[in-house]
Order: sequence, then C-alpha cells, then structure tokens
Amino acid sequence: MLIETMVVHLLVALWNAWAALILSIMSLALVGWFILFLRSLKRHPVCVDARGLTWPIGSMRSLTIPWRQVVGVRAEWTLAELRAAGLFNGGLIAHPNIVVELDPPVQTRRRSIRFLAHRLDEPSDFVAAFSAWNVAASSSFSPQLDMKD
Repeated sequence: MLIETMVVHLLVALWNAWAALILSIMSLALVGWFILFLRSLKRHPVCVDARGLTWPIGSMRSLTIPWRQVVGVRAEWTLAELRAAGLFNGGLIAHPNIVVELDPPVQTRRRSIRFLAHRLDEPSDFVAAFSAWNVAASSSFSPQLDMKD
C-alpha cells in the first residue's frame, strides 16, 4: 500500500505539487485509519455471554444476537450457499473457520442475515464456550465464561 502510494504521489508531483501534497495528506490519514482499524480487531473480539453472541468487525460494525435466535454452529458449509441465504462475515477477506446459523434471521437496514461467519484464532475454544452458554441459556444456568476471539 505504501509503495503504490509513493509511486502515485511522485507521478502526481510531476504534474502539480499542491495536488501531490493534498493527496499525501489524505493518504497518510487513510494509512492511519487502516492501522487503527487493524488494532481494533484485537480490542473487539467475538464474545459469548449471557446476552448471546457479540459478532464484531473491529470497531466498524457489530451485531449482538440473543440466544433465542441462535440455532447452532454449522459443521459444513460453502460460501456461495451462505451468501445466498444472508451472511455477516466478520472475517472480512479471510475464509471463515466458524459459522453460526440463526433462526429467525436478523433484519438489518438493507438485508436479512441468517449466518454469522468469522475467522477465529481458536475455533475449538469458541465451540466449547458456545456450547456451555447455549446449554446455560436453555436451562437458565449461567456459567462464568467469557470467550474472547
């Protein structure tokens, strides 16, 4: 990203110094925002608690799903099938390693979300915490677990 930006700025500087300066300031701001966003991915992990699932994409967007809407963790899937049914992919460009099915789907302003997908560091830990809370939610027992990404 930085190399491409520098090449573009050099070419623009040959044409107009002020345009290159404005473009440089905007690019630095964009690089700063990108670094802050990447750091926010660690500060806003997937959370399993008494309210349900909190499914974030860093500081950009987050969904909190109550337990009554969670069907379970999906064992097998194809991305085409998930996208067709309505997918909220917290992994952004990474291929997800965990998928949670919702019923009824979550309604957002623009679409209906039936599946939550994410790329987690420890998917087996998530499944264990998810199972404990799912059992607790159905039996009204509250274990003291807080599963973070």
